[in-house]
Amino acid sequence: MSPIRRHRRRVTTSAAAVLAVLALAATACQAGSSADAQAQASAKPSPSQGLGLPENLPKDLPSSLEDLEKWRDGAWKDWDRDQWIREGSDFVNPYIKDHWKRDRMDEAEDNGKRVPEDLESASGASASGPEPRPVQARGVDTPYTRNAAPAGKVFMDTPKGPMVCSGTVVKDPRNPGRSNLVATAGHCVHSGRNGGWLRNIMFVPAYNNRGLPPSQVRGAQPQDVAPYGQWWGEWAQTSDYWIKQGSASGGGGSQQDFAVLHVKPVQPAGKSLEETVGAAVRINFRAPGAERFSGLSSYGYPAAPPFDGAKMYSCTDKPGQLTIDPSQPALYRIGCTMTGGSSGGGWFMKGRNGKAELVSVNSIGPQPATWLAGPRLGATAKGVFDAVSKKYAGKN
Repeated sequence: MSPIRRHRRRVTTSAAAVLAVLALAATACQAGSSADAQAQASAKPSPSQGLGLPENLPKDLPSSLEDLEKWRDGAWKDWDRDQWIREGSDFVNPYIKDHWKRDRMDEAEDNGKRVPEDLESASGASASGPEPRPVQARGVDTPYTRNAAPAGKVFMDTPKGPMVCSGTVVKDPRNPGRSNLVATAGHCVHSGRNGGWLRNIMFVPAYNNRGLPPSQVRGAQPQDVAPYGQWWGEWAQTSDYWIKQGSASGGGGSQQDFAVLHVKPVQPAGKSLEETVGAAVRINFRAPGAERFSGLSSYGYPAAPPFDGAKMYSCTDKPGQLTIDPSQPALYRIGCTMTGGSSGGGWFMKGRNGKAELVSVNSIGPQPATWLAGPRLGATAKGVFDAVSKKYAGKN
């Protein structure tokens, strides 16, 4: 399945408990294991202009209000391959007022990666067992604000036009109770080895809260489409492995296909994302191997046919393992019919006190969709997470 194209979903429900917990009541916030050297260093944000820009801008990027106006007027559409910003410290995402209007969000297609239906035969990948049997994705109960509040949609601009992924509000131990962090897939923010950072990234938690069909979403009230508002990506971080190895097809880079966004509200109200949503999920960077789970649950907004990206879905299944690069931890893999658009959606296990904990995100799957795979979040993922958390420690 092209890891998440347009309104795809990936919803995995941890055996018996995760789904029930995913009304996502707030969980305890704790860090995982030590950071990995592959995490990238972050540039400092510019305190003087308040444009969400780092101090040392790459060439041809907005560095003043005048340049920002040009960017807003269309300069962001320049995807010159020789100048495409790709290094970890070069991320830039200046806010463009009213960029993500209803019609543009509706146009967004799934930002998916393509893998062969028989990945093992085509790429030499190895699995710990037989390919999982398809598990039919099930619609998440509405309203999402009650049943899956921290889950939402991530919108971004790419050289191919507006696209969409999924994401999850996660706990930030350096800003307890006031997190502005969103976990998603690396390919939802960066194109990997043949590209660079994507642009105009924005998160909408509990998108389409009542699960309306696309025809009704277009004319729905703002509180139904974005009950917690729109949250602009102020900073993004992904693994160095994804930047160097990530590919749009074949599964390259998927074993570290993880990213963290730091977001800010489009309409400031003095509250953090976690406070606004009323919940956030702890990331478990020490989750066991697939053989230790009786079930994992995946959530997302699948957008590629037969889905339309309007509604949230989930799948729950006992995971197996899939390895593409033997030097990296094996991917978790479950049966699931969610398609592109679900990319970046969270995988959950039952954690402390019965609360849901995030252990992976949707990364790859075949087309037609029969299974999903996501990275096992370990030291490298924690390094990515810690870099963003430390960058904004005490600054929310």
